[in-house]
Amino acid sequence: MTEIRTPRLLLRRWYDDDLAPMADINADPEVMRWIDDGSVRDLDATAEEIERWEEEWDEEGFGIFAVELLGSGELAGFAGLSVPEYLPEVMPAVAIDWRFGSPFWGQGYASEAAHATLEFALQDRGLDRVISINRTSNEASLNVVRKLGMEPEKTIEHPEYGFPLHVHAIDLTEFQA
Repeated sequence: MTEIRTPRLLLRRWYDDDLAPMADINADPEVMRWIDDGSVRDLDATAEEIERWEEEWDEEGFGIFAVELLGSGELAGFAGLSVPEYLPEVMPAVAIDWRFGSPFWGQGYASEAAHATLEFALQDRGLDRVISINRTSNEASLNVVRKLGMEPEKTIEHPEYGFPLHVHAIDLTEFQA
């Protein structure tokens, strides 16, 4: 089982007990305003999402980690790697993703988890490049991208919803682990 420990976080595969807290995160309009069309997701949609993430682990050898706070054991959200097949203009690519519950914002958890994910991509999975795809107006996520040392590559349009997306990239041979 793949696990990554940082000073404050445990990045790990998904447990059955993670469904309810992840569904709570996905039900928060403040969190979901940056995801797709901004719609919240219910328990069933969250279960399907986690199932897809676990399938990606099996198919790709990487995926989305559940992110647990080491101090409390709480599920704070997720971070990990995915293949952004919904954006053919960036393929082939592996993207870094994260989503945290609003009570965990502004504490550096996303940056800490994303940094550990990039180290995992380079050291454990041998990837040479990772991209990030973010809504152009999501300043908090763009701050994480900048902290990771990712460089702007292009701006594209979401194929289904039409809003602009920033694509940033990092050559992992230049990543500062």
